[in-house]
Amino acid sequence: MLSLRKKGPNSADLIAWMTSFAAELCILIASYFRFHGPHHVLRSVSQSKYERRETPDRWDHIELGIGFTRALLIALLACTYAFLYVKDKVENWDKFDVEGAGETADESTPLLRDGATTGYQARGANGASPRASPEPGFQYQDDDAAFYRPEKLPHKTWWEYVRGYSLFFPYLWPQESIGLQLVVLICVVILILQRIVNFLVPNQIGIVTDKLRASRGVMPWKDILLFIFYKLNQGQSGLLGSVRALLWIPVSQFSYRQLTTAAFEHVHSLSLSFHTSKRTGELLSALNKGASINSFLEQITFQVFPMLIDLIIAIVYFLIRFGPLYATIATVITWYYLALTVMMAATRTNERRDMVNADREEVAVKNDSITSYETVKYFNAERYEFQRYRTAIETYQVAEAKVTWGMNVMNVCQALVFMCGLLIMLVVGAYEVTQKTLSVGDFVVMITYLGQLQGPLNFFGTFYRTVQQSMISGERLLELFKIEPSVVDRPGVSALPTSNGHIRWNHVHFSYEMQRTALRDLTFECVPGTTTAFVGESGGGKSTIFRLMFRYYNCQQGTIEVDGCNVKDVTIDSVRRLIGVVPQDTILFNESIMYNLKYADQDITDEEVFEACRAASIHDRIMSFPEGYNTKVGDRGLRLSGGEKQRVAIARAMLKKPKIILLDEATSALDSETEQQIQKKLIQGEDLAQDRTLLIIA
Repeated sequence: MLSLRKKGPNSADLIAWMTSFAAELCILIASYFRFHGPHHVLRSVSQSKYERRETPDRWDHIELGIGFTRALLIALLACTYAFLYVKDKVENWDKFDVEGAGETADESTPLLRDGATTGYQARGANGASPRASPEPGFQYQDDDAAFYRPEKLPHKTWWEYVRGYSLFFPYLWPQESIGLQLVVLICVVILILQRIVNFLVPNQIGIVTDKLRASRGVMPWKDILLFIFYKLNQGQSGLLGSVRALLWIPVSQFSYRQLTTAAFEHVHSLSLSFHTSKRTGELLSALNKGASINSFLEQITFQVFPMLIDLIIAIVYFLIRFGPLYATIATVITWYYLALTVMMAATRTNERRDMVNADREEVAVKNDSITSYETVKYFNAERYEFQRYRTAIETYQVAEAKVTWGMNVMNVCQALVFMCGLLIMLVVGAYEVTQKTLSVGDFVVMITYLGQLQGPLNFFGTFYRTVQQSMISGERLLELFKIEPSVVDRPGVSALPTSNGHIRWNHVHFSYEMQRTALRDLTFECVPGTTTAFVGESGGGKSTIFRLMFRYYNCQQGTIEVDGCNVKDVTIDSVRRLIGVVPQDTILFNESIMYNLKYADQDITDEEVFEACRAASIHDRIMSFPEGYNTKVGDRGLRLSGGEKQRVAIARAMLKKPKIILLDEATSALDSETEQQIQKKLIQGEDLAQDRTLLIIA
């Protein structure tokens, strides 16, 4: 397995080695005391003859030597791993001392430094590290356009997956609903009953077979009906399985609702730097992976754990009823089948990840192209877009073909392993039946139970592939959860106490990503009731002022004060509630005009909406539409002209009743006469401009 993973052992291997060493040591000690006292040795399997011995012979010493060798080899493996681990840590510490010797520590210097990063530098909110990281050296920042990087996803072990996906567990457990917790408990009880039924079905077949063989014309109706009853309740499609599935519906819906809602809220909480660098199609694809996470955890709970329990029960049952030989054969079949499945599926991980990424790329290309419909038409690029989408589909199909090929090869290998084990057990069982040491009923039970054992094993092969794909699909959602906003409230800050709209900037300095300086030593003051215009060339920092004012970013030096309070010392929400923004590029929801206008305040009356539209010189235009204020504006408001959208945006900003109004070239799409009317009402109108602070980019 290590060679197939193409990397060294990890903590999971160490745990397995230590557990095996402890087990081997116990077996060795027990064998030593058993061989050095009176003990029996089986001499004839068919006749169950035993020979009593008082002292160990050479075969006993050989067995002890083999056990000692096994324990020694496992101990050497564990010690070698521990030595290499300590050596690696010492080398990394020495490297850290050398690299960090000449640096000066400050508040932005990370407390923990990883010497083996993969190209990402850790930076979360205000320089802090993110909440969690999938593994050392792989961290994210929302001001880096790095969310769409599927080729840089690290390879993960199962332990790393469990540790990473534990982030989702609080959203999946109904901790606040006693009723749903009771449903979960009932489902667990049903799960236990299903395990008992799986044990009783083959046992009942043996009972019916023996009674039919020994009967003298008497039908064993009771045993047959009991077998039918057990069979009715067996499996996922049986009575118990169906009841469990029905009971689990509200729990599954709760988990999906919690997870997808949390992901949606998290995306909205991320800063502007993330949203300006994201790829919308890729982001939407990641948000749709909540069902994969939910399905993965449900399969783990109700299919994987029961499967493992069924396998353990089967091996114990073979040991108790048929003897250690049959239990050994069943154990070998199970072990090789599971090991083969895990190893072969591990070699296909990259191919399956390529398929998932290709599927995500296909969705992203489709969404981006449809979203940019007008641009495609402007440049007659339909053929190019068709070819781009066709290429994305072909890439996905190539990756899908590789996965399908590997899956079928694995199915053939699994069938060969199981059939070889079945052949050995059939030969041994048939021989004992001919020797009269095994009844026909026991033989039927053994074959039935072994055939029933094939079901969980086959499921594991299918499940492993399904879970592997679900986990790879969920990696993107996990990455999304680990991205931190770069602008957050400081702990313990309160809301802005006053709301007059007095603005003061003191020696503000700001750079995008510490590389491109946008503002340098900017100082100005805006008192309520005044209008301040910012005029300058494109790229001079005018829009940056508005972004800092709205707290999309935090300045690196200086202070921005509203009503005498530093905006960093109050909540972001309280600052934004004071500000109304009219952007240059207005985006409207594909709803009615009234819906878009009331988006500023859900409690305002229709008359207030009409008054704001009159002030924005759009009321008469809206009333000229056949459906008036109920007119649908289309995707992003494309059914309205540029000037109409700007006037709707102005009216919407007025309805927010802010103390500060930011106009980012808000009248650039208007004709001169309309522009003058709106400016007159905004700047000179007593009802609109009184006691308000206006900042205008002209």
